[in-house]
Amino acid sequence: MRMIDKNALRAQRDGQYLEAFIREFELFILQTANKGSGRYITKQDDQWSIALSAFHEAVNSYDINKGAFLPFAETVIRRRLYDYARKEKRHDCEVLIDSYTVEHDLEDESASVKLEVMSKTSTGREPDARLEIQALSATLAEYGISFMDLTEASPKAAKTKAVCAKAVRYLAWNPALLDEMRRTKTLPLKIIEKNENLPRKVLERHRKYIIAGAEIISGDYPILSEYLSFMREEDPA
Repeated sequence: MRMIDKNALRAQRDGQYLEAFIREFELFILQTANKGSGRYITKQDDQWSIALSAFHEAVNSYDINKGAFLPFAETVIRRRLYDYARKEKRHDCEVLIDSYTVEHDLEDESASVKLEVMSKTSTGREPDARLEIQALSATLAEYGISFMDLTEASPKAAKTKAVCAKAVRYLAWNPALLDEMRRTKTLPLKIIEKNENLPRKVLERHRKYIIAGAEIISGDYPILSEYLSFMREEDPA
């Protein structure tokens, strides 16, 4: 067990230590609030209070079986910020697809996905989907991945898509490995290749697509994950 994880468990039991623990991670909380909000946040913003409360919530609900504490806390903070933004934008009628997605999702499957997403603008889900796109964009940027990269890295052949789906499932079903990917910002190619008996070249070629798929499937992206539902199946088409 890592020291940070031990300290988080101690903070659950010791109210006095909890205050010191939170102060120690104020910068982490603020940085996570910045990434989760998609803009610069100060302690005068509502998002700061929400992120601070979410960190406290993460401490109180932390279980060592959930993996490392900091990735868990980041997930809780992002989820609370997402909930806040969703409420704020409930009556927002902005266009779902940002300019970068319109510019990048041009052909083939990307175009069909774009049309499917745009068709949902009449269902009342537009603000939620737009927030998910923004949140995912911020997360992928930490890996150095853009939406243009995903367009280029998306598999076309059914067999290739099945290999990628299997790799995504393996990551999603192994929280420790998922935490390691998020910490190092790299895909654990050797482990996936060895344990799932998947071709290394395919994993390397579609590395960015697999990372994005794992983040979507294991993250708080209910709308975007619908487009990757085949990845949850045992034998995707």
